[in-house]
Amino acid sequence: MEKLFYVYIMASAYNGTLYVGVTSNLLKRVWEHKEGVVKGFTKRYDVKMLVYYEVHDRAEYAIPREKQIKAWKRQWKINLIESMNPEWKDLYETLI
Repeated sequence: MEKLFYVYIMASAYNGTLYVGVTSNLLKRVWEHKEGVVKGFTKRYDVKMLVYYEVHDRAEYAIPREKQIKAWKRQWKINLIESMNPEWKDLYETLI
């Protein structure tokens, strides 16, 4: 089975603080954010909702994409989220 990579956006609330990340295990990584297991930005700002993700079949595609999105203006990130998830639902439930 081939390994997949995910670029994802977490939010503190609708239109709240945003965090962009990349991982090879989306379910585990989002759980870590939700539980505050790892100290850092998402724990400090209570960023616990998975509001966007995309799947890549190679790290060589996912990592530059994460960096691209991180560099975007906030409104572009919001537009990306709303293109997939207009109601800003927590998508974590769809993973489990």
